Amino acid sequence: MTFTESNTVEQMILDAVTRPVAGQPRRVGETRSSYPGDSLGDALRPAQWTYVAPGGIPRQLSDVLVEPWLREALLRLNPEIAAQPDRADEVIYNLRAILLSVGADGLVRANENVMAWLRGEKSMPFGPHGEHVPVRLVDAAHPANNRLTVTNQWIYQAGTIEKRFDIVFVVNGLPLVIGEAKTPTRSAVTWFDGAYQINQIYEVDAPAMFVPNVFSFATEGRVYRYGAIRMPIEQWGPWRDDDNQDEGELRHVQAAVQSMLRPEVVLDILAHFTLYATDKRHRRIKLICRYQQYETTNKIVARVVKGYPKKGLIWHFQGSGKSLLMVFAAQKLRLHPQLGNPTVIIVVDRIDLDTQISATFNAAEVPNLVAVATRQELQTLLAQDVRKVLITTIHKFGEAGGRLNERSNIIVMVDEAHRTQEGDLGRKMREALPNAFLFGLTGTPINRADRNTFWAFGADEDEHGYLSRYSFQDSIRDHATLPLHFEAPEVRLKIDRAAIDEAFGEITGALSEQDRDDLARRAAKMAVLVKNPERIRAVVAHMVSHFQQKIEPNGFKAQVVVFDRECCVLYKQAMDELISPEASAIVMTAAPGDPPAWRQHERDKDAEERLLDRFRDPADPLQFVIVTAKLLTGFDAPILQVMYLDKPMKDHNLLQAICRTNRTLGQEKTHGLIVDYIGIFDDVARALNFDEKAVQQVVSNIDELRQQLPIQMAKCLAFFAGVDRDVLGYEGLMAAQQRLPNNAVRDQFAAEYTILGTIWEALSPDPCLTPYEQDYRWLTQVYESVRPPSGNGKLLWHALGAKTIELINRNVHLDTVRDDLETLVLDADLLEGILSELDADGKGREIEIRIVARLRRHLGNPAFVALGERLERIREQHEQGFTTSLEFLKEILELAKDVLEAERLVDPEEERDRAKEALTELFNEARNLNTHIIVERIVTDVDEIVKKVRFAGWQATSQGERLVQRELRRALLKYKLHTDQDLFDRAYAYIREYY
Repeated sequence: MTFTESNTVEQMILDAVTRPVAGQPRRVGETRSSYPGDSLGDALRPAQWTYVAPGGIPRQLSDVLVEPWLREALLRLNPEIAAQPDRADEVIYNLRAILLSVGADGLVRANENVMAWLRGEKSMPFGPHGEHVPVRLVDAAHPANNRLTVTNQWIYQAGTIEKRFDIVFVVNGLPLVIGEAKTPTRSAVTWFDGAYQINQIYEVDAPAMFVPNVFSFATEGRVYRYGAIRMPIEQWGPWRDDDNQDEGELRHVQAAVQSMLRPEVVLDILAHFTLYATDKRHRRIKLICRYQQYETTNKIVARVVKGYPKKGLIWHFQGSGKSLLMVFAAQKLRLHPQLGNPTVIIVVDRIDLDTQISATFNAAEVPNLVAVATRQELQTLLAQDVRKVLITTIHKFGEAGGRLNERSNIIVMVDEAHRTQEGDLGRKMREALPNAFLFGLTGTPINRADRNTFWAFGADEDEHGYLSRYSFQDSIRDHATLPLHFEAPEVRLKIDRAAIDEAFGEITGALSEQDRDDLARRAAKMAVLVKNPERIRAVVAHMVSHFQQKIEPNGFKAQVVVFDRECCVLYKQAMDELISPEASAIVMTAAPGDPPAWRQHERDKDAEERLLDRFRDPADPLQFVIVTAKLLTGFDAPILQVMYLDKPMKDHNLLQAICRTNRTLGQEKTHGLIVDYIGIFDDVARALNFDEKAVQQVVSNIDELRQQLPIQMAKCLAFFAGVDRDVLGYEGLMAAQQRLPNNAVRDQFAAEYTILGTIWEALSPDPCLTPYEQDYRWLTQVYESVRPPSGNGKLLWHALGAKTIELINRNVHLDTVRDDLETLVLDADLLEGILSELDADGKGREIEIRIVARLRRHLGNPAFVALGERLERIREQHEQGFTTSLEFLKEILELAKDVLEAERLVDPEEERDRAKEALTELFNEARNLNTHIIVERIVTDVDEIVKKVRFAGWQATSQGERLVQRELRRALLKYKLHTDQDLFDRAYAYIREYY
């Protein structure tokens, strides 16, 4: 029996979530009666999915909703509808209208509208006197009081499009969860391929199916990942619980499925853990909880409902989503029926954190939210017993006296708790709210000096004093954050240890910026050394050179952290001499007595936010932000990859600062980087003085990567022992490919090459790479030659990094093989001549290489993707011994003919016309927001500019891509469209495909 996705992964999921019949597992295709015989309405019985085969579901293939089931639920859950059953049709009509609106409103807006119905937030005039009453589609509070159905191979038709969904979970006739199961027997095919199918194909071609969607998931039986609609696949996350932390085997996926896909969890996520927000580009996005946010929120809620203990300490590492955790917790606490309309207070210790947290809550449109501006406002709101979500700073409690409110259903969540409970501030807050629940959140581990943080928030009932703990290693494992690398410049620019010790003794994180400046002046020895003009020029020159070589090619940006505010100005002046003044900006506060040279960099809150939005914009020329104290906490900019650190820091302040670089951003960003000019990391254990030993491994030294390089290079080259790497053309590739005889070995090579490529991208252009350059280039060409032309295995067989492509293009073109496929195919008509050759297998491999080269030219074209899949099937059949070498050659020749025929059907002029049509449609969409735009003129400009600068094969070279991107930005700038990154990305995608 052959293992397939349907009889292994898909069947495992169905068995894991349903009750077996008569003690036996149910097989795919069996139908079980859905609810006749079950006591619907018994809310106390355990909630359980029931399997129904697709043929047993009362729907047409074009239906998204199972309307008979939905109508039955409306009658059962709504007495007003049961009194007049035709009212159910009115509700269904409204839902149908939302499904139809997905084309005009977009998937996220349509999904948001249906979620409002599912949460009971919509009402209809069904009351006795025509008054509006809420309409319930599901009973989220009692999961068993719903029709809970799971099915497989659900076919959906929309016009000529037909899609088949592996697994669908249906609640009261609404498909809330969709899953894609991939084969478990091919290591290159992963959950990523399933997620790609959902995210990039199904959601685009069949969006109506995802209008009621809570979340989707994908798995190949080794790894389980889930995500919300339109969420970038890189952000899809794992689901873990206390009993299941591992992954890699079918049993681990089974445990994740049994944990997350329980009806009560699905409905809890629907009701409390789904948010809609507006991002910086004014686009609507959907946010869904990560497992640690779900788990911790429910622990907080359970503790408050129980009534004790009245505190808890939560450590979730920097960048892993503490702000959203507080949003989810605040929402669920506010909605909980047993808590009597509580007040939730979010307490921060700095204005910048106040701004960040308020922005997160506002973007998520949390109802009844108040950002408390003054001490008096805080006192008034608490005295008036206001039942809302309040965001305030700890200092406002410090200014208040006595008790402000003695209610017990006040829940306080203190952000960065390790910094706020020293001195009078923590005591004053407790005096003001004597009966409140207090939960402390921290992004950094508690060190030896922070015993009072455990006292303030740690409960005796909690193991190790933590209610919830999500460590640095956990966040790296889940790809919630990235690893951190650090390097010290080869040029010795460090300050001696005595001066650093003096500065550490004088400068503390608890002081204001002005106080720190005063102390810095007293630390005269350090200040003089740091501000030496020759040193500043050398440091800044190194920063600029390092950035241009290592960071800029990948499209990322930089933060410069300096000793004090005077240094901000000095470094900016030195940088302006080397690169455009537009490339850098200072972010700092200014005082009335400051010199004019300092004050010119002062900005109000709005101007500063506009500057930071420019920094986050990949198209904006602003590449460096220079700071001394600001933006070291609460600053979230995933485009930031490198921090140039030239300031003494340690412990919490250091860890929080360097973690500005650890935010994820697509597959291209593999790590954050710290360049240390001051010598802090000479002794990592001293700089990060925590009890938690693992935290001392937060930063990986670049020297370690240098040591790993030859080892990893040897692992990759070991696949090709005895191959002459000086032989070029298809002969050289064939010799290499013969050492990768089947998918299993090819995938092993890809896994090792991926590690090597990551090391190379992190180190480039380090001189240590030079001795390995030729071998790496050769390995890259082999990797490209065996990469599946269909695009399967996207996680393992990834696109090459920018620096790798640059290396290849700097020396030889990626396709080193002569491309005379037409001649070979014409010769094939004289079949006897070819078949008489002894080496039919070798001839077939030669043609295969040339076919792959041709298919690469048409990436993204569905016809050529299908041909690539056909090539993979032919190759796999031959490798498994199902076809002889002669049969393999014949099939390859037939495929070669079809590839040439497909190319003849693709008229380059026609493709460019299609590009102009696509660009016209794209800019017509933009015209809705920019009525002054003359679409035809823009499209013509873009078309002409691109035709001028492009060259054959430009898409395969970093130089060509940069050239076309630059000219496109210039064209958009002419029409004031250069700030719309989404428009730029889509326009560039069309150009890359058609030009």
